[in-house]
This record gives sequence, structure tokens and C-alpha cells, in this order.
Amino acid sequence: MNPKRILATTTRVLGQIRHDHRTMALLLVVPALLIGLVAWIFTDTPVFGQIGPEMIALFPFIVMFLVTSIATLRERRSGTLERLLALPLGKGEFILGYALAFGLLAIIQTAVAVGFAVWVCGLEVSGSLGLLFAVAIADALLGTSLGLLASAFARSEFQVVQFMPALIFPQILLGGIFLPRGQLPQVLESIGDWLPLSHAIDALSAVAHNDQAASYIWIRIGFIAIWIILSIVLGSITLRRRTN
Repeated sequence: MNPKRILATTTRVLGQIRHDHRTMALLLVVPALLIGLVAWIFTDTPVFGQIGPEMIALFPFIVMFLVTSIATLRERRSGTLERLLALPLGKGEFILGYALAFGLLAIIQTAVAVGFAVWVCGLEVSGSLGLLFAVAIADALLGTSLGLLASAFARSEFQVVQFMPALIFPQILLGGIFLPRGQLPQVLESIGDWLPLSHAIDALSAVAHNDQAASYIWIRIGFIAIWIILSIVLGSITLRRRTN
């Protein structure tokens, strides 16, 4: 691994995205607007205070998955990846460069979404705001890493969308958003306990309501981090030079 080549890839990706105003809006504005829409729907009710942390977990996660997977896939379909790998650039360096670029964007996106939820929409956070940011950033990075993994297997943008029922929807359904996992059938509860989005939802809810110790939160961040690392490693191993 060459840090200079990884940094060069990161700089190139950030430069491309900076000039793509629609992608920038999708990354930085849309999650906050969706959270705001949910808060507006439940105006004058206690519902947003209950589901607000789940929305912080859900919308940035989905947006980072879609943008990262499609952007990386286009590098293969356009032949850019094949040309880059003809240079002294390994697949691992390419994936890490992309992960770093979108990771930085995920941090900015998280700051916008959390700040909007707390200071504009009035989401009450009884615990540490710093811990809330830490969990939300880990959640957005999870979406990025799963997007990189999906792009390594997909052959088209349509196939990227097809990966959502396999990688994203089960995590939403079993994560405790619609029904607490403890009320699910035993098998589904066990599956949900191993899915990373479940731990992000649990941790964000625990911070917002301040009903768990900090060690509980960091254990869940650690679990999410393991998923992030495994997804990036598997994505770098399975990445193909070109998609025909």
C-alpha cells in the first residue's frame, strides 16, 4: 500500500464530486431534508422524538450506499479503473482511496444531518452529542463500505439497485425501526442482532435517550467498524478491472 497513491485517488474523486452539483446535493442536503420531512409530518406529537434517532441512522446510510456504489461502478464501466490499474495502482489502493474520499463526505453529511435534526427539527438528545455524532458517522461509513462492496459485484447501475433488497432492506426491516427486535420471531431477532444497522439504531437511540452506559455505545461502534473493514477488504479482493 502506497499512501501517496491512495491520497491521489482520494483527491481525484473529491475533485470529480465537487464539480457534480447534483451528487453534492444528494449527499449533503437530501438526508437532512428527509429528516426534516419526518419531523414536519409528526409536528406537535412525540413521535419524532421516538423515531428521530432511527431516521438519522436510515437516510444517510441509504444515500451513501447508493452514491458510493454507483460512482465506483462508473469507474469500471468507463474503463477508468482499467487505465488506473495499468499504472502502479493496486485494487486495494483504489478501494481505500474511494473509501477515504466518501468517508470524508460521510462525515460532512453526518454533521449536516445531525445538526439539522437537533438544532432545526428540535430532536432532543439526553446523552452526549459527541457520541451521537460518532455513531452517526460510523453508520454513514457503513453505507459507504457496503456501497463499495456492491459495486465490486454489480455490472450496471440497475444491478446496484438490485443489491438493495439483499444488503439494505433486510437491515431496515430487522433493525428495530418498525418493531422492536425483541418482539420479532426468535430467528428474525437473531439475524437482526448480527446486522450492523441494528447496532447503529440501538446506539443512536441509546444516546438520544441516555439510557445506556458509554461502553454500550462504543461496543456497537466497534461492531459496525468490523463490518466496515470486512466490506472494504472483500470489495478490494473481488473488484474487477472492467465491466463489459
